[in-house]
Amino acid sequence: NTFVRCRHSWQGHAHWHTLLRARAIESQCYVIASAQCGSHNAKRTSYGHSLVVDPWGEIIVDAGGVDSGETETPTLVTADIDLSQLISIRQRMPIHQHRKNAADY
Repeated sequence: NTFVRCRHSWQGHAHWHTLLRARAIESQCYVIASAQCGSHNAKRTSYGHSLVVDPWGEIIVDAGGVDSGETETPTLVTADIDLSQLISIRQRMPIHQHRKNAADY
């Protein structure tokens, strides 16, 4: 799953990491989330913290943001995707087998 979001710094601080970790766990996928960072004008500052989260909800890459003291320089981050971990989690917790097809409703 890939998410792109521009959150205000106060919203991001409260929710960004938690919501993305939840999305990774509930979908049993790696979540890749890009985010703007820094001041855009006098009234708007974005939180930043582009993340990669594994299917177990662990943050494996955090690009930093306005609260980390990092500069507002564009940043490129990479992450290793461990497909064996993905398979293992899906075998131990087979949530996809419990989902009904939306057409059944």
